[in-house]
Amino acid sequence: MSKLTHIDAAGQAQMVDVGAKSITERIAIAQAVVGMQPETLKLIIEGGHKKGDVFAVARIAGIQAAKKCADLIPLCHPLMLSSVNVDLEADTTASQVRITVTCKLAGQTGVEMEALTAASVAALTIYDMCKAVDRGMVIEGVRLLEKAGGKSGHYRADS
Repeated sequence: MSKLTHIDAAGQAQMVDVGAKSITERIAIAQAVVGMQPETLKLIIEGGHKKGDVFAVARIAGIQAAKKCADLIPLCHPLMLSSVNVDLEADTTASQVRITVTCKLAGQTGVEMEALTAASVAALTIYDMCKAVDRGMVIEGVRLLEKAGGKSGHYRADS
């Protein structure tokens, strides 16, 4: 395993210097899953929620979170994202919403944290909008599914 890049020789936190890295196309795909009661999912799907379109608000929240990642995660670099896509899929069989976020850019550092942050905040937004009808919702499965670009190359999570 490689050493932690955000810790210097004295054990102090540091922001990694990416100045000498090549600019490459980079992509990261992350997910989160929100489990809920079937009635809650039905309310979301049918658009009957009093607070409005849950998916539309969660999508916007995810995009905004990706853009604000460097403000939330102390050692992240501010990035010029070229694309953020937040996909929300209702699974009525499992009574859950699967959130998949894809972030892209041409830059000197990866976009994994932006994708993970976007998926997490989209999930939290669904919870926030639906907590009045279902406090037992569960957010789980927040993880990186895939990343490509940069020196470390391609990564794909096991299914």
